[in-house]
Amino acid sequence: MRLLLFLLLCSLAWPGLSAPLPDPMLATTYREGVPVDAFLVSEKLDGVRARWDGRALWTRGGARIAAPSAFTRGWPIDPMEGELWIARGRFDDVSALVRRVGTDAQAWRDVRFMVFDLPTHPGPFAERVVRMRSMTSAAGNTHLQTIPQRRFDTAAALDAELARVVAAGGEGLMLHRRDAFYRAGRSEDLLKYKPHEDAEAQVVAHLPGKGKYAGMMGALQVRTPDGRSFRLGTGFTDAQRARPPPPGTWLTYRYNGLTSTGLPRFARFMRMRDEMPPPDPKR
Repeated sequence: MRLLLFLLLCSLAWPGLSAPLPDPMLATTYREGVPVDAFLVSEKLDGVRARWDGRALWTRGGARIAAPSAFTRGWPIDPMEGELWIARGRFDDVSALVRRVGTDAQAWRDVRFMVFDLPTHPGPFAERVVRMRSMTSAAGNTHLQTIPQRRFDTAAALDAELARVVAAGGEGLMLHRRDAFYRAGRSEDLLKYKPHEDAEAQVVAHLPGKGKYAGMMGALQVRTPDGRSFRLGTGFTDAQRARPPPPGTWLTYRYNGLTSTGLPRFARFMRMRDEMPPPDPKR
């Protein structure tokens, strides 16, 4: 009992000893027939997913994020999950900040932590949304905001919203069942709806380019977490072909379904990853 009390007091005194957050809740893919009106819908932001433990920011993989003190000033002690985000199409800028060792308040001036869930709140998602809005408003810090949530009555209305977001440069939508409690692992209570699918792979080798890409990288040989290998040759800029990611690097690619052999169809490079996501937690 004394040891437990000591650890509790230490966790209150030193941020590095904060209690670990529960494993994250992960999304499955939206399919036709889902009762749309049972969900709250938000835009899927192209930022860096992060977790706030009440004292510090962490990546999903457990790396400490060196955000300036002004960035998190006034934030609540409640654990939060969200997206470090600047604007559509600015993922690379946020990713570079997260990878920095030191802090630079000026570089973080346009970044916002867009909160989308409260992992330790005991209520259903609709109640968690109300709490998120209250917390971010009370913080009085423009870097802390709640992702807007909306309701749609029909699949047609949801499709129209997806088309609007994608046309404006967004990635897609997230659907969260209003009466769902937070639970770790893949869940049908949390859905992603995008015009394409995406996944992660690790760079194995550089394949030389031909024609206009002579002397540069023509394609990457990559390997999926389950061991499947394939060539990834589209979606790169000339600068990325001139300085391709080194072997061992993880990246995200887009694709449109799978071939009969289980490989991604029409795979194309999307972005580099700072780290490979940890394996899905068990339910």
